[in-house]
Amino acid sequence: MTTSTRGTAKVPAVLVLEDGRIFRGRAYGAVGETFGEAVFSTGMTGYQETLTDPSYHRQVVVMTAPHVGNTGVNDEDPESARIWVSGYVVRDPARVSSNWRARRSLDEELREQGVVGIQGIDTRALTRHLRERGAMRVGIFSGNALPDDGSLLAEVRRQPEMTGADLSAEVATKEPYVVPAIGEKKFTVAAVDLGIKGMTPHRMAERGIEVHVLPATATAEDVYAVNPDGVFFSNGPGDPATADGPVAVMQEVLRRKTPLFGICFGNQILGRALGFGTYKLKYGHRGINQPVQDRTTGKVEVTAHNHGFAVDAPLDKVSDTPFGRAEVSHVCLNDNVVEGLQLLDQPAFSVQYHPEAAAGPHDAAYLFDRFVSLMEAERA
Repeated sequence: MTTSTRGTAKVPAVLVLEDGRIFRGRAYGAVGETFGEAVFSTGMTGYQETLTDPSYHRQVVVMTAPHVGNTGVNDEDPESARIWVSGYVVRDPARVSSNWRARRSLDEELREQGVVGIQGIDTRALTRHLRERGAMRVGIFSGNALPDDGSLLAEVRRQPEMTGADLSAEVATKEPYVVPAIGEKKFTVAAVDLGIKGMTPHRMAERGIEVHVLPATATAEDVYAVNPDGVFFSNGPGDPATADGPVAVMQEVLRRKTPLFGICFGNQILGRALGFGTYKLKYGHRGINQPVQDRTTGKVEVTAHNHGFAVDAPLDKVSDTPFGRAEVSHVCLNDNVVEGLQLLDQPAFSVQYHPEAAAGPHDAAYLFDRFVSLMEAERA
């Protein structure tokens, strides 16, 4: 990525998809060039949390909501220490941000962090194109001396694809750290950081859990060195087919029958640990309005998603695995994608979406309570 942080409002920009489709607009954020996988997010709010979600590493996010940046940027809502998206696409950015917590505009934040974006394009047409053709490689180029479209397309097609990308170690913490319990400490959890969002350990801390956040490269010995009551595997970017290390660690956790909870990438890791395959979705699920049914209760929840891969597990039967019987516990009502797994013979479960819901609805917050119940039962 190459960038400049000078004023960008009138600088020409072009978005080039790997299939040759081109959109022309104006620069938003930093000026320069950037590459990634083009994906769209259907959330109408929560752009600050989206930008700082490590799961979006190496992705260019297209916002389907036409107006973005209305509430500016504050210092309380980031989900990590930096913006992780590789590029940002909006239709009509706010000219003035208006919120009592705002410290600067979104455009200023993008420029400060060197994030190349584009504004003023038909994001509805771009979203329809990605729905029909699928997520694909993309480049955003801005500046007054843009080269010809043919050379830009060739540059986009030279970029690596998301399939086969091993990215979790690039976004995870390099050193372990502890998030203390809020109030009385009840449990200790080892959380394997594959791209964890800040709200996730906070949700556990609210329930009296001391969370030891460990690097993505953590071994089973590292996990059990903290003497955990439970083990958690986080969300994260990339292709789960590359995550052999975390799969091996999870299999050891399953062998020891320690209470286990995984979300998003962690759900895919559990699927692989149980012997199921994973596959890439055509355009993925990204947004805060996805309907999911909890098949254990029949309840339908509105949930927050950010995933481009899914677990390939049978929806209509209980499966035998090396660690006992397993079943699909949650399913997306839009397309029947597996959204959760649970073991029936030991305390382990996962969901594909984000129960910490930052930003998003809180329908799925009970899943943290379910994790606590598993640890309580194991202790009893």
